[in-house]
Amino acid sequence: MNGQPDRPKPPVMRRVLDDLRHARVLVLHPRDEDGAMLTAHLKRLGCSVTATWPLPAAVPPDTDTIFVQVDNLPRETLSAMLQDRNPAIIAIMTYETPTALQAIMDLNVHGVISKPLRPFGILAQFVLARYRRGYEGRLSGKIQKLEETMKGRRLVERAVKLMAELRSISDDEAYRTLHEQATARRVSLASVAGALLEAKTTLSGIGLSISGNDPGSAK
Repeated sequence: MNGQPDRPKPPVMRRVLDDLRHARVLVLHPRDEDGAMLTAHLKRLGCSVTATWPLPAAVPPDTDTIFVQVDNLPRETLSAMLQDRNPAIIAIMTYETPTALQAIMDLNVHGVISKPLRPFGILAQFVLARYRRGYEGRLSGKIQKLEETMKGRRLVERAVKLMAELRSISDDEAYRTLHEQATARRVSLASVAGALLEAKTTLSGIGLSISGNDPGSAK
C-alpha cells in the first residue's frame, strides 16, 4: 500500500533541487523530437529554459547552463560567444566522431549526454555539470587569492630590503617599521610596501635618487 507519507528530502537533495530551479538554461539543439523532449524535461524540473537553433548571435546574459549539440558544431563561433562567460556546459553528441570529441575538449564541457536522448540521465548530468562548474569557480578563486598573497609577499620583501638600506637597519627592524605604518594607517602591509616602492620609482623618474639599492627593481 502507498498510504505512508512521503519521506522528507535530505537537506543536500533539497539544496540541489533548489539550485536547479534557479537555473537559467539555454538549449542549443535542432528543433526536433529530441530537442522538444529535452526542453520539456528541463521545464518540468522547474528551470527557466530558452531553446534556440541555429546558434544565436549572443548568449542571453543570465544564462548559467548550456545544453548544446556538438555534432558538426561551429565551435569557434560558440567559443567566441562564451568568451568571458562561465556557464556549465553539457554536450549532446550522436556519434563519437573526431569532430565531436574535439568540440567537447575545446569547449571544456562539464558533462556529456548521448543520443537518442532519454529523460533518464539528464538530471544526473545536469547536477554534475553545475557542481563541476561551481567547484572550478571556487578553485579559481582560491588560486587568485594565492597569487595575490604571493604578489603582496614579494612587494613586502622588496620594501623591507629598501627600508633597511635607507635607514641602515636590520631587515627585522625594517619589517617592524613597515608593519607599524600599516597598522597606524589601517591598511595592508602590502599597500605600504607598494607605496614605498612606487615612491622610489617616481623619484628616480624625475632624476632624484634614494641611497641604497632596491634588489627587486631590476626584475
